[in-house]
Amino acid sequence: MFSYRHAFHAGNHADALKHVTLLATLRHLMAKSTPLTLIDTHAGAGVYRLDDGAARLSGEAEQGVARLQALHQARVSEENQAPDQAQRAQAATKEEANLLWDYLALVAGFNSNASPEAPWRVYPGSPFLMHALMTEPGRAAVHDRLKLFELHPTDSQALAAHVAQLEAGRQVSVARQDGFEGLKGLLPPPADRAGSRRALVLIDPSYEIKTDYARVAAAVQDGLRRFATGVYLVWYPIIGRAQAHDLPRRLRTLANQAGRPWLHATLAVGAPRSATPAAVPGAEPARPGLTASGMFVINPPHTLAAGLRAALPVLQEALARGPHAGWTVETGG
Repeated sequence: MFSYRHAFHAGNHADALKHVTLLATLRHLMAKSTPLTLIDTHAGAGVYRLDDGAARLSGEAEQGVARLQALHQARVSEENQAPDQAQRAQAATKEEANLLWDYLALVAGFNSNASPEAPWRVYPGSPFLMHALMTEPGRAAVHDRLKLFELHPTDSQALAAHVAQLEAGRQVSVARQDGFEGLKGLLPPPADRAGSRRALVLIDPSYEIKTDYARVAAAVQDGLRRFATGVYLVWYPIIGRAQAHDLPRRLRTLANQAGRPWLHATLAVGAPRSATPAAVPGAEPARPGLTASGMFVINPPHTLAAGLRAALPVLQEALARGPHAGWTVETGG
């Protein structure tokens, strides 16, 4: 039950899709100066070392965020060489087209102690990215709250230790608890002094257990019943399993039944040609690992679709590993 560890997968293409979508959504919500309750049902360890045994063993970060670091460095170099021209170009570009660069700048900030040319060695998971936005100078006074759940004994212990270093006090809470169950007690969120209730919920289990797919759908259904105006983000893997293909359809149905708008985005990096069946008879074919994933957002910001349509082609080009790479963005409701 406790075999999955996100440390092996931190900074891969799925994290890029998830975190670009999460940050863009959160930026939009934080344009209002009313508090948010942020909930991560499967928080993991919170932050990860990319130079430790787990990340180096899988090599997924090398095929993911390490490639994106090169994009970030090239952009910074261009801005430094021609600041006036860069400012004019940025002014002419719609804000939603900069989702990718905002994500990369935040990751770079977690590696600011290293030289600009050094490979990034720290990757912030969803909890630390959300906390970073909560504590930016223009937002800190609002006092958002971050609720984190993690059931894995090792990751839960690591998460608690990492959060303790933030010295965030009661603004961030960590519970070693099943996030699906813990979510029920947090919706609807508490109202602020003006009576406003706002919440963002990120649901991203490992799906290592097949019942996770049904539990995700049930959690979203229950969440919409308790708090229909909340923003729900669901990450899921696109794999050869019936439950994985069925999940976005079920989420779409739930959103439509609740009369809520939705967005569905996918990113596929393709399988390297070496991952096709082995040419030597009797040899084991190479395993490509996860090659695609999706994000389903209920009550998405109206700017999110345009932003992802600008960012995902760049992600695809940077992260593609072989045939069948691609991206999609659908909206409805």
